[in-house]
Order: sequence, then structure tokens, then C-alpha cells
Amino acid sequence: MQWLRIDVIKGLIYVLMLVSTIVGAEENKFSDLVFYTEDYPPSNYSEDKVVKGYAVDILVASAKAVGQEIKPNQITISPWSFAYKETLTNPNAVLFATTRTGHRENLFNWVGPIADVKLVLIAKKDSHIKITDPIDIAQYTIGVVRDDIGEQKLLSLGVPRASMREAPYITRLVQLLVKNRIDLLAFSERGLYWWAAKHGVDASEFETVYTLNRGYLYYALNKSIGPEVASELQKGINRIKSTKGENGISLYQSILDKYQ
Repeated sequence: MQWLRIDVIKGLIYVLMLVSTIVGAEENKFSDLVFYTEDYPPSNYSEDKVVKGYAVDILVASAKAVGQEIKPNQITISPWSFAYKETLTNPNAVLFATTRTGHRENLFNWVGPIADVKLVLIAKKDSHIKITDPIDIAQYTIGVVRDDIGEQKLLSLGVPRASMREAPYITRLVQLLVKNRIDLLAFSERGLYWWAAKHGVDASEFETVYTLNRGYLYYALNKSIGPEVASELQKGINRIKSTKGENGISLYQSILDKYQ
């Protein structure tokens, strides 16, 4: 009878391993996730009610590279402050494209990088603003996207919140800058000039007067999402970065080139 008990035990172990594998596979699916982003072109934005941008395309392509699918209805564009808070509280939420900072490091699990980002202060050329030291910034009114990295970086430099004017979207901030309602705009350099070109705004009217930060954009996952999901998404990103097409360019690079 001892051999029978051993066989029973082996059978139970096999069943438990099988169940564990199935559960792990279920946890590894991207279909249960919700993705929050903002209108921050060319990384992520809405055009004709369709979510676009290189961070969106990289996300979808990376999922496909590991045999999974992320559907358009899983991605929601909302004001950054809402997206940020929702990702912190929703156990199935992912936020993108997010600058990885020391302040945020332990709040999320990180996958990426998606791309590099240069955060700058932009002014109208005819304002002749010159900034050589962070202490000079506080004398101006600076437009910031609410809860964005630009606002956080300025606060870390000691710029008082009273010197900032918040808005939920970049569109509003550019309007304020053009109308001289603000002196400076804290935003991604690539994003601002891309937005200007798309909306018929003469980008030659603007200039970068100070670099606040250089970093990288990531997908930020709620801490409750299993590590298998982060690992799978990272695997997909690595694949589209390393696999080259017939033209000798990786799918990842071709996506970035599309939004130059």
C-alpha cells in the first residue's frame, strides 16, 4: 500500500503544479489590465477619438511579440493627475509614459525604457528670458501640467508653487504662453515642438531656455500586478528592440521614426 500512497502523492503534486501553471498563465494575460495615459504628444495622444503615439504603438507591438493582445478599449486618455492617482489605487492599472524618478521609484513596478525624454523650460523668443541658475526661475510664471514631472521637478528645485500655473493639458498651456499669460512652459522638448508642428503653431517663436531634467519614459505598473506580467511585457519590448526587419531597422525604431 505504500507504493499506492506514493503514487497518490505524486499525482497530487502533478495536479498542483498543473493548477499553478494555469493560474500563472491567467495572471500573465494582459487582457485584464487597464492602461491610463494622458494627452502628451507624440508619446501618447488622441486624434479623431483614436489613441495614438509611439508609447501606444510600442505597448501594442510588445504585447503582440509575446503572443498577447492589448485592445484599444483598454487604453484611456485622461488628465494626468487622475491617471496617476488611479494607477496608484487600481490593482490592475498601468500608467504611461512615465518618467522614472527617485520620488516615484517605489510606487510602481517599472517596464522599459520606452524612450528618452528631455524636460525643459520653453519661452517665447521675444521675451528674451535667460536662465543660468534654478534660483532665477521663481521670478517667472511657469505653466505646468498638473502632477506632471515638470511640476515635481520645479518643486524639487525650490520653485514655489505660487510661481506655477497648472492646467490639465498641454493645449491650454501653449495658448497661455502664446498670449503672454505665462512666461515659461515646463514640458518635454520633443513633445512641445511636435505639438506645435501638428497644430499649425510657429515653433520658431519658441526657444528652450533651461534644461530641467534628462531621463527615460517607462510603463509604470501598480504594485499589485504580478511580476510575471512585468516580465512578459519587458520581454516583448526587448524583442521589438532587437529584432530587425528587411530594411535593417527594428520595429521599435521604425515606430519612433514614425513620430519624428
